[in-house]
Amino acid sequence: MACLLEAPLRISVLSEVTATSRHYVDRLFDPDPQKVLQGVIDMKNAVIGNNKQKANLIVLGAVPRLLYLLQQSSSSQQLRTECAVVLGSLAMGTENNIKSLVDCHIIPTLLQGLLCPDLIFTEACLRCLRTVFISPVTPVQLLYTDPTVIPHLMSLLSNSQRTQEYITQIFSHCCKTPEHQTVLFNHGAIQNIAPLLISASYKVRMQALKCFSVLAYENTQVSMTLVNVLVDGEQLTQVFVKMMQRDQPVEMQLTAAKCLTYMCRAGAIRTDDSCVVLKTLPCLVRMCSKEHLLEERVEGAETLAYLMEPDVELQRIASTTDHLVAMLADYFKYPSSVSAITDIKRLDHDLKHAHELRQAAFKLYASLGSNDEDIRKKITETENMMDRIVSGLSESSIKVRLAAVRCLHSLSRSVQQLRTSFHDHAVWKPLMKLLQNAPDEVLVMASSTLCNLLLEFSPSKEPILESGVIELLCSLTQSESPALRVNGIWALMNMAFQADQKVKVEIVRCLGTEQLFRLLSDPDANVLMKTLGLLRNLLSTRPHIDQIMSSHGTQIMQAVTLILEAEHSIEVKEQTLCILANIADGNTAKELIMTNDDMLQKVKYYMGHSNVKLQLAATFCVSNLIWNEEDGSQDRQDKLREMGFVDVLHKLTQSTDPNLSDRAKTALQQYLA
Repeated sequence: MACLLEAPLRISVLSEVTATSRHYVDRLFDPDPQKVLQGVIDMKNAVIGNNKQKANLIVLGAVPRLLYLLQQSSSSQQLRTECAVVLGSLAMGTENNIKSLVDCHIIPTLLQGLLCPDLIFTEACLRCLRTVFISPVTPVQLLYTDPTVIPHLMSLLSNSQRTQEYITQIFSHCCKTPEHQTVLFNHGAIQNIAPLLISASYKVRMQALKCFSVLAYENTQVSMTLVNVLVDGEQLTQVFVKMMQRDQPVEMQLTAAKCLTYMCRAGAIRTDDSCVVLKTLPCLVRMCSKEHLLEERVEGAETLAYLMEPDVELQRIASTTDHLVAMLADYFKYPSSVSAITDIKRLDHDLKHAHELRQAAFKLYASLGSNDEDIRKKITETENMMDRIVSGLSESSIKVRLAAVRCLHSLSRSVQQLRTSFHDHAVWKPLMKLLQNAPDEVLVMASSTLCNLLLEFSPSKEPILESGVIELLCSLTQSESPALRVNGIWALMNMAFQADQKVKVEIVRCLGTEQLFRLLSDPDANVLMKTLGLLRNLLSTRPHIDQIMSSHGTQIMQAVTLILEAEHSIEVKEQTLCILANIADGNTAKELIMTNDDMLQKVKYYMGHSNVKLQLAATFCVSNLIWNEEDGSQDRQDKLREMGFVDVLHKLTQSTDPNLSDRAKTALQQYLA
């Protein structure tokens, strides 16, 4: 029986709450303006800190009525302001509340309200807009729909500290794309916001700083402009440097460091500038220490990784600053059983976000170790580092997996590490597992790493080969993504280098000649170069050359012809002529060139080309065709003499390039022997 009683009880409680809420909404429709005003004020007091009440009022239709009252010119200024305040309070609730407010067109209504000259009303509208726009569920594009909005917001910046705080906060949350950066830049964001960096209000200074960090991110135009800005007679970069001082709040230090990082990466500040080396980098390293909050450590590490990613000197400096490499190892032990977190809420939050620390540490290790061999060694020797990377590759968080594989890729550039740590920890196993069905961004990184593991000096090459990797790589070459096609073919190229016949035959069988020739006409130049590299590696050592050319010779010669005739870079043509030189080295394969007068004329043409690399490759091909010690060399020499090759070789012996002149002399000696 108890079960039967429960339902009506719930309904009665709900109807009671709804009845109270309905009373508030009904009062908004009272014909007496004074009673309406009092109703709105009572509603304001009822919703403060009460999410349930907020949700009920939204369901009962309070929002359209409040927006209507806010827009009416007959409403008193006080009523309009109180409506904006209540709407702001409703927006402070859940994401569903925000969605409902946006669906009721709160944004255009409040933006329209900003045209009113009354400051208190304007501030209330801006406060509500700020709350709506900082929610992740609000489409930021709504700020840019009407082209008059941004210039109007710029004009309101000077009205009060509150308008400055709310507007800069709106800008920093709604600047998500290069197009948004351009709109704000073109409407004078820099000159309007720069003076706010020395405002008496900390909140205003902080929001202005955040604005500059989102405006400068990957934007050369903005960054170059910022370098020349003066704030109260002081250069903006120096203002940022002061904001990074230890006596400033951590949030300010971090955001100022981000501004200088983004300006540096956009090319506006040199990487060896003292404000980068002596101020920004040490500030970011400081943020990685364990006395900071989890999110500060994450942001510090990720920003530092971004700062030094392209610069080996910064990587070296960072690796010796404050024991950074060892300090990052703490990111994997968090929160430990002895964590000094007494706040239960904080502990709960940190447990849920501990994976972000691991992700940030992997990113920073990847950046630190991307160039310098000593740093890589230092990283791999850090306690349990390789084990941590291996377990990172199979974490549930996709972002951690991606960061772990980036770290592995960075370390895999080291011959030493490939021969030692990578082999000892069999990292190829989890890497192969990761390649099975990962999203594209993980696949790109994982397949890049695999390319390095398949280099001939890597001990992992053999076990990877035995694991049936060829099929996987061949499937990558059919991907829509050019990066994956490049990596698939690159790995096959590495695998074919000095490989035995069995492996080469398996590659050709699995890839299929159709796919191989499709890749030779790929629109992506990198794919084409790596495919030519694969073909060159397949066509090495005479028995292999003869075998492959006996079964696929016609198609290969056709592909070579097409490439030599088409508009391609010098590198592509050189690689193609090198393939031809390899074919010319075969015992039977060379006949495919000798019986093709059109191809011989092409070789002769490239011997006289203006580019030395092409001349060298073409001359090498001729050398292989006329080599004395091989059967039929006399007939081949005679044919090439008749076609005028000897005259060209004589000319080349006079070349100013010593390699080319030596190569031509070597070829001519075959005629004298």
